Amino acid sequence: MRKAGILFNKRIAVARELAQVLTETFKKQKISVWSCAASDEAKAKKRLPETSALLSLGGDGTMMRVARLAAPEAVPILGVNMGTLGFTTELSASEVFDAIPRFLDGEGWIDERAMLEVELPLQSTPSPVHALNDVVVARGSTVRVIKVRASVDGQPITTYKADGVIVATATGSTGYSLAAGGPILFPEAKEFLMTPLLPHLGLSAAMVLSADVTVELDIQTTHQAKVSVDGQVEFSLRKVDTIKVRRSPYTTRLLRIQPQSFFYQTLLEKLGGKEK
Repeated sequence: MRKAGILFNKRIAVARELAQVLTETFKKQKISVWSCAASDEAKAKKRLPETSALLSLGGDGTMMRVARLAAPEAVPILGVNMGTLGFTTELSASEVFDAIPRFLDGEGWIDERAMLEVELPLQSTPSPVHALNDVVVARGSTVRVIKVRASVDGQPITTYKADGVIVATATGSTGYSLAAGGPILFPEAKEFLMTPLLPHLGLSAAMVLSADVTVELDIQTTHQAKVSVDGQVEFSLRKVDTIKVRRSPYTTRLLRIQPQSFFYQTLLEKLGGKEK
């Protein structure tokens, strides 16, 4: 490891403190290191070139932000959970100091996750945007269902009359899509999901889509609707707007030290199904 970056959730005091301690640890190992808040995206992007690995200090939300930053440079991420669920992270704060020497000695492996590329219709919005978890088109502040016409590779599928529609990766399949009744995909799957949110009549089942297709979601409602990318990047939509979603050319590369069968154990532990 030639150069390490540390991105932390500035709202978590212990994450800020751990970033300082880890910075000193890397310096003692003669490793070049830089650190900043994950929300300071402009600063982080300048430091990413030639960075060998990133440490994400926070929860799943911090991991989503760091993933979008790291993906274009293909920088691997080691997630340290300092939030609540920590489904995408690898280590707890208490494990990090024992694990880092193992990574420095060449242990571990790369868990590569598919991402989504989102083409937004708004002229003022940099496009495309990339997502590790999901893209959600949903109603706004007005408590009314919206109409969203869904097409796959130009072929109309259905017009959802629902609270919204979720397009999720395999990583995102254990999140909002799962809560809406969608299936769980194996984390290395390249396919993605289209899951309606509380549909009123019509097609109610989630669809597993090929990794090579493009999904178009046409807004057909006069009241407010929104699009949310990874629950963090959000924009209002108009009736004339169309969101296009396809598999991203980028992937998120997660550093792992656990056995490659870790997913099943984590699934049971985090989702509450582990046998006593």
